Amino acid sequence: MFDNKENTGLDKLGEFGLIDLINKSIEIKEESTVKGIGDDAAVIQHGGKQTLISTDLLLEGVHFDLRYVPLKHLGYKAVQVNLSDIFAMNGIATQITFSIGLSSKFPLEAVEELYAGAILACKKYNVDLVGGDTSASKQGLVISVTSIGYADSSAVTYRNGAEEGDLICVSGDLGGAYVGLQLLEREKQIFLENPNIQPDLEGKDYIVERQLKPEARRDVVQLLKELQIKPTSMIDVSDGLASEVLHLCKQSSKGCRLYEEKIPIDQMTYDTAREFGLDPTVCALSGGEDYELLFTIKQSDYEKIKGDLDISVIGYIMEENAGCNLISKSGNLYPITAQGWNAFN
Repeated sequence: MFDNKENTGLDKLGEFGLIDLINKSIEIKEESTVKGIGDDAAVIQHGGKQTLISTDLLLEGVHFDLRYVPLKHLGYKAVQVNLSDIFAMNGIATQITFSIGLSSKFPLEAVEELYAGAILACKKYNVDLVGGDTSASKQGLVISVTSIGYADSSAVTYRNGAEEGDLICVSGDLGGAYVGLQLLEREKQIFLENPNIQPDLEGKDYIVERQLKPEARRDVVQLLKELQIKPTSMIDVSDGLASEVLHLCKQSSKGCRLYEEKIPIDQMTYDTAREFGLDPTVCALSGGEDYELLFTIKQSDYEKIKGDLDISVIGYIMEENAGCNLISKSGNLYPITAQGWNAFN
């Protein structure tokens, strides 16, 4: 993408030179993009659709550790986690803005790597990068992404629409990103104690990728549309299954019952969690960063979805007074509690 061979100080370009450099690699494809980078604001035309907008902030030392997160992966992930919010509204993402704050320790080549990852994610998901901002930062690398999308007013899905008797569904599998993080953290500690020891990640590609390079589930939104299923409520799994199902129930004023044996956990996630002395179910419930979609559907839609191996029915919605509970594999009833990641701990 870029052809710089040596580290280049950002002061040689300045802010506008950096923007020009980034803009040269941006290709506008979305018809609704009227104006992208280069003016005071992007201009987007969505006709009679409902526009969806979401913003995420990622901070070095809080959301990511550059000692084991490649910058290209970080740029890719920053986009994906934001697009996931649009898909969680049952919408289609069309544009993003990508803003960074960084210190003078970052050479131009590092910025290029970060944007290369972001642009790769945009290309894969047919999303236009239409703007952003750059700033100096004394607190490490800061990334802010705003995603923009749309949906028909009849298709937009909120968190508060779950009804008693609805089935609770989740895409993909859970817990992999958290277990992948534990693996990366372990290898970091080993490296800090002895820099001559190389990281041992052999055979663990899947869970490492779940942490470093998540994929937002646009395909699930497309599948539901093809199956003519309108979810009654939806949320993405960013903070752990337990936290997200409690959000749906609280905002819908409902209770729920989940079944431990129905929660989808990949075998590598399961085995590696056990290696770390962790309960795989707890990793799925409280780990977070899986960016799968959790949603509820009417029971009458079950026949449409039951054959899809990538969608698991893990429970059902109950009246509010029933509370939110998990049925363990041994048949015991446990209250669901949110123990997921807290940004302010």
